[in-house]
Amino acid sequence: MSGLEGTVQPVEPVAEKWTAADFTGTEPPSAPFTWGQRMLWRAFEMYPPNRTMVNISRVVPVPRRARTGVPDVLRVVGALVGRHNSLRTRLRTVDGELLQVVSGHGEQPVLLVHAGPADDDGTATAQALATRLASTAFDLAEELPQRVALVVAGDRVCQVALVFSHTTVDFGAVEIVLRDLRVLLLRGSIAAPPGLQSVDIARREQEERHRRRAQRAIARWVDWFGQLPKETLPELGPPLTPLFRQGTLVSAAADTAVRLVANRHGVTTSTVLLTAIAAVHAGWSGRDTVGIFMMVNNRSLPGYDTAIAKLNQLGMIVVDLADRPDFAKLLPRVWAAALEAYRSAYYEQAELLRAYEAAGHKINTGESAHCYFNDIRLSTDASVFGRETGEDEVRAAMSRSSFSWGESYDSFVYRTRVEVVDKPGGIGLTLTANTAYLPPEQAERFLRDLERLLVDAAFHDVPAPWVRPHVTA
Repeated sequence: MSGLEGTVQPVEPVAEKWTAADFTGTEPPSAPFTWGQRMLWRAFEMYPPNRTMVNISRVVPVPRRARTGVPDVLRVVGALVGRHNSLRTRLRTVDGELLQVVSGHGEQPVLLVHAGPADDDGTATAQALATRLASTAFDLAEELPQRVALVVAGDRVCQVALVFSHTTVDFGAVEIVLRDLRVLLLRGSIAAPPGLQSVDIARREQEERHRRRAQRAIARWVDWFGQLPKETLPELGPPLTPLFRQGTLVSAAADTAVRLVANRHGVTTSTVLLTAIAAVHAGWSGRDTVGIFMMVNNRSLPGYDTAIAKLNQLGMIVVDLADRPDFAKLLPRVWAAALEAYRSAYYEQAELLRAYEAAGHKINTGESAHCYFNDIRLSTDASVFGRETGEDEVRAAMSRSSFSWGESYDSFVYRTRVEVVDKPGGIGLTLTANTAYLPPEQAERFLRDLERLLVDAAFHDVPAPWVRPHVTA
């Protein structure tokens, strides 16, 4: 039914079966890929093994006030898919052209799983299901861009596990979809019309005003790219197999410190993290200029805040550190660079690559030497309510930080990537790095430097070089 039946393995000895939710909705004409989709499509072509990395998994508890029978929740799932034509969109090549094709009616495959006897509310079962369903790449031409599973305890559905393909939705769109799911579970319908859908965004991008805006963004990218150093981190050892290792430092101390710095200097927690990563990267690279790539949500245009689409695109930050400002002075500098990146992250990638070539820039067809930063926390609140905020307590919390290794990869887009994720009791700082430049023991040290800088900046002015230099400039 879904292309997944042959890959499903039970998470524990519980009953499970496939069923479907019927849906009906509008069927707009086919449309080209959006610029965000084209960017991700190119990444898939360059790095096919990494396609599962962009799957987005979520778990939604079903309110007890809702109708919780299986037929009731299946109707809700059908209504949700019918409401948003982005959730009924398949990506296909038609006569050599990449197109979004929307189905007006059909069936959403749904996996029914009974919670185990030790999982009364189904949470553990749902989390395991979400992980399992996210471990397989989507068949984008044939499969709907989401997978759904219902966890049943007794005679009621208690959890909904969902996995979305990032080709059709971004994190902002997922949160809107989940909000609609909760409303449908409680009320059965939504009176307000849905926001712009993926095919709507694609058609807007063909309008002259949007193309002019994109051309201005591309001109800035060409200028910034020329300022970047060709090399960043020095080689510190022989490359390992697989070449890239991923490690995560879970730190309550860093989480509190980020909030304290944000409150102290009147900036966002994302700005604090981005500034700290720029400073640590400069300390390790010994370069006066740091280039950091990041994802920009592109939801500032009218109507885009409620759009169900993949709007996010890559942004570039270039930070000049030659005058060695202290950390407090570095914060507004990084914020200003990030603001320019936000304004210039709306473009067609193919045109950007052509502009690079015309300017004599070498087009990256493999691993970028620069750092990629991705803040994917669901909550970026800077409140310190209920936290121990004294310096002694925060520094003591550093001893309780934990480091662990995750996945390994043969290839990756960036030499270093730092992701910030929510973790129980703190934040997770996840580094994916080329082992020739950051061998495993150095990768952990890199993250410990990042944590230490954040804690230092929470209580003191931190002069350059911010962290102990690891190479000479």
